Amino acid sequence: MPGSSGQPGSQTIKKGHRGVDSTGETTYKKTTSSALKGAIQLGITHTVGSLSTKPERDVLMQDFYVVESIFFPSEGSNLTPAHHYNDFRFKTYAPVAFRYFRELFGIRPDDYLYSLCSEPLIELSNSGASGSLFYVSSDDEFIIKTVQHKEAEFLQKLLPGYYMNLNQNPRTLLPKFYGLYCVQAGGKNIRIVVMNNLLPRSVKMHLKYDLKGSTYKRRASQKEREKVFPTYKDLDFMQDIPDGLFLDSDMYNALCKTLQRDCLVLQSFKIMDYSLLVAIHNIDLAQREHALADGTSQADTRRPTAQKALYSTAMESIQGEARRGGTIETDDQMGGIPARNAKGERLLLYIGIIDVLQSYRFVKKLEHSWKALVHDGDTVSVHRPSFYAERFQRFMCNTAFKKIPLKPSPSKKSRSGTAVPRRSCQGGVPFQPHMSCETKAQVTTEVDVEQGSHLGRPDLLPRTLPVDEANSDSVATTLSTSSLGSGGLNSPANRSVGVQVHKADSSAKDLTRAATGIFLPR
Repeated sequence: MPGSSGQPGSQTIKKGHRGVDSTGETTYKKTTSSALKGAIQLGITHTVGSLSTKPERDVLMQDFYVVESIFFPSEGSNLTPAHHYNDFRFKTYAPVAFRYFRELFGIRPDDYLYSLCSEPLIELSNSGASGSLFYVSSDDEFIIKTVQHKEAEFLQKLLPGYYMNLNQNPRTLLPKFYGLYCVQAGGKNIRIVVMNNLLPRSVKMHLKYDLKGSTYKRRASQKEREKVFPTYKDLDFMQDIPDGLFLDSDMYNALCKTLQRDCLVLQSFKIMDYSLLVAIHNIDLAQREHALADGTSQADTRRPTAQKALYSTAMESIQGEARRGGTIETDDQMGGIPARNAKGERLLLYIGIIDVLQSYRFVKKLEHSWKALVHDGDTVSVHRPSFYAERFQRFMCNTAFKKIPLKPSPSKKSRSGTAVPRRSCQGGVPFQPHMSCETKAQVTTEVDVEQGSHLGRPDLLPRTLPVDEANSDSVATTLSTSSLGSGGLNSPANRSVGVQVHKADSSAKDLTRAATGIFLPR
C-alpha cells in the first residue's frame, strides 16, 4: 500500500501510530488513510458476502477463536476484485460470533454492507489519545476505530463473556461491537473494530465530557480546549455544571440501574479506566442560535432517518420505556435522553461507556502504585476494578446526574392560613430556587390527605418520607392530577379537603404538626 511519510523533505506530525504530513494526508503505520478506507470496504464486502452463504446456527465455543484470512492482490483473483491499492491481506475474527451480535442488535447483513461500503467512509478529525484513527459511516450508523494489538487481543478474550452478557441484557451502555478485523499491508498489522456511533453528526453537540469519577489531573489541557469540539473532563464538569444534570425520576432510575449492571460486568472482567462519554445538545440554545441566523438557511437538527440498529441510541441503551409518564416533554428525542440543567433549559444527552479494552494488568497496577506515592491513591483514574466501579457509579449517580425535584405547590400557606415556618432541607434533594423545603412538606401532607391517610391517631408517630419516596412517580402523578394545581388551597374543592381534615383530626396537636411541616403517617 502507498505510504506518504517516508519521502525526504516531508514533515510528519506523529501521535502514536498516526501521522499527518505537510499536505494534510493522514497515515497509520505508513499506510495512507485513503488506502486503508478502501481496504476496509473491500474486506468487509467480501467477508459479509461469503458469510451469508453459510447457514445460520448456534454459536459454539470454538467460534470465538476462528480467524479467516483472504488475500487481495491489486490485479484481482478468482475470489477478489481488482483494485488500485497495493496488495493486502484481510483477516476477520470470530465471523460467526459477530454475525450473532449484529443479529441481536437487529442489523441485517445488507444494511451492514450498505452503511459501511456503499459510500466513502468519513474520517473524524479528533483522534484518540493513543493516536487511533476514527471513521464514521456516511449514514451516521457505525464507527470504525483502529485498536492496538493488546486491545484486539483482549477483546477476543472477552467475546465469550460478552456473548453471555448480551444474551441476558441487550440494553447496555457498553460499546456494541459489530466486527473485529485486521488489514495486513506493508508488513504491518492494522486492527480495526466496528462499533455503534454514540454521537450523531446530524445533532449539534454544545458540550462533551469524558467522565471517570476521578479528580487527579482530570482537567482538559489547553491544547484540547483550543479544538473546535473539545472534550472536557471531570473537574471541568464540576466547575461548569456544579448542580449536575437533572433527569426525571424514571429516567434517572433506569440510567443508574444500567450503569450499575454494566459496571458489574466490567468488574467481573477486571476492567478499569473506562469512561462515560457525555455529549449535551441544548435544545433551547439551539433554538436561539437558529433565531439569530435570521433569513439564512437553518440546519435541521433532527436525525434524517431512524438508526437501523436496535438499542443503538442513548435512549434505547437504558430502559426506553422509562420515559412514559416523565416530566420532560420534547417533540423529537432524536435518540437522546431528555434532561434539564440548573437554569431549566431543555437538554438531550448522548452517553455511552467507552475505553473498556483496558484490563488491570501488572503495568496498570504499577502505574497506580507510582501515582499513589505522589497523590491520594483514591482519586487517580487507574485503580483496582472493584474500587473503580464503585467510585464511577457514585460520581455518576450523585454528582453528574440527579433527579428533578417535585414541582412546588401553588400556595405556600397552610390550611389554617398561617405561613409555614422555614426549616432546613435534609436528604440532599437538588436545590431549585423556586422550591422551598416547607413547600415539599406541605405537598406531601396534602397528598396524604387526598389518599385517605389515617388521621387523628395519636398512637401513631409521624413518619418522615425518604428522599426517593418523596420524589417517586406516584407522588408526582398524584400532584399533577389533583385539584391543587388550579385554584390553590382556597378553592372550593380544596376547602372541602380542609374540612375533612378538621373533622378527622380535631386535636390541636395534630394540626400543629401539619402546619409546621411534619409529615403525617400513611
